[in-house]
Amino acid sequence: MTAAPDHVVIGGGVVGAATARALAARGERVLLVEQFGRGHDRGSSHGGSRIFRMGYADAEYVALCQQALDAWRALEAASGRTLLDLTGAVDHGRPEQIDAIAAALTDADIAHERLTPDQAAARWPGLSFEGAVLTHPSAGRIRSADTIEALLDLAAADGAELRFGTRVADLQDHGDTVTLTLDGAEGTTSVTAASVVAAVGSWAPAVVGAALAGRGSGLPAIRVTQEQPAHFPSHLPDAAWPSFVHWQLDGPDVYGLLTPGEGVKVGFHGTGPVVDPDHRDTTPLPEQVVQLQAYVARFVPGVDAAAPELISCLYDNSPSEDFVLDRRGPVTVATGSSGHGFKFAPLLGQMLADLATGGDAHPRFRLPG
Repeated sequence: MTAAPDHVVIGGGVVGAATARALAARGERVLLVEQFGRGHDRGSSHGGSRIFRMGYADAEYVALCQQALDAWRALEAASGRTLLDLTGAVDHGRPEQIDAIAAALTDADIAHERLTPDQAAARWPGLSFEGAVLTHPSAGRIRSADTIEALLDLAAADGAELRFGTRVADLQDHGDTVTLTLDGAEGTTSVTAASVVAAVGSWAPAVVGAALAGRGSGLPAIRVTQEQPAHFPSHLPDAAWPSFVHWQLDGPDVYGLLTPGEGVKVGFHGTGPVVDPDHRDTTPLPEQVVQLQAYVARFVPGVDAAAPELISCLYDNSPSEDFVLDRRGPVTVATGSSGHGFKFAPLLGQMLADLATGGDAHPRFRLPG
């Protein structure tokens, strides 16, 4: 990039990559900086698969899922890559939760089916079911690592500059512009732009907390947790596995899906310990491993519960589990993915590009104050 950027996007995970791609596609001059390497495993975006599903009990999120599906198909067309495999999804467990999901899908005219636990077990022998059961076909799994590469490649093809191993050491808000001090392979440099998008998830309080406070605003209390899902070897062919969410009658909520070539990924939703993203020990907690294996032995009979391949990742949780996507002056922030943001990534990139170029925030995702 020879000219100064119009926008600096901080963060090379899926949301930052999607934002850089959306801005560059509009002809904006974009610099993306990422403190770690390309495709790193230090945050929330790494790994081979993520769930895509419409199964929310909230009408707004169902509508966003429908928009996101269109955005995924457009991304596939632009990149020439298959990124979303619609294998279907199944929810089971607490009847009131399943009823609420069914009502929201009905209102949105999204095809779905109610089953008994026995009917579901006959259809998906790799799983055991309790309570109420619902399945819908417009769901499946995202090829997450491939998605990030597709977004970064498209951004670069449209002129974005990508710098990895480049940390934001300082951020100064001058009113109409922001100056960033960057530490990277070429030493310490500075760059000034009229727009900065901090798509940094768990690092948002450290990166833009002071700048937002200086404008009389601030982030909600972002709770960063280290989650510990695992891949388990499957006894069944790949086609036997839907994506699944278990709203347990007695216990934490659980999600799972196949990662082809790695096994079936199973994890508890948002039960990990609070951590500092810059100072975390990724050593598995033995008691959580035992709990997860006990769950899998009971409810996922199609895998080997004795052979987990453990994963460590971060959740950046907002108090409501809603996303935070908003702008104050030249600073736009994205955080609060709360373990369910990846499925919306191409859409979130468009929404953040809108904010960075003068658009309004979604009312639900605004900063407090």
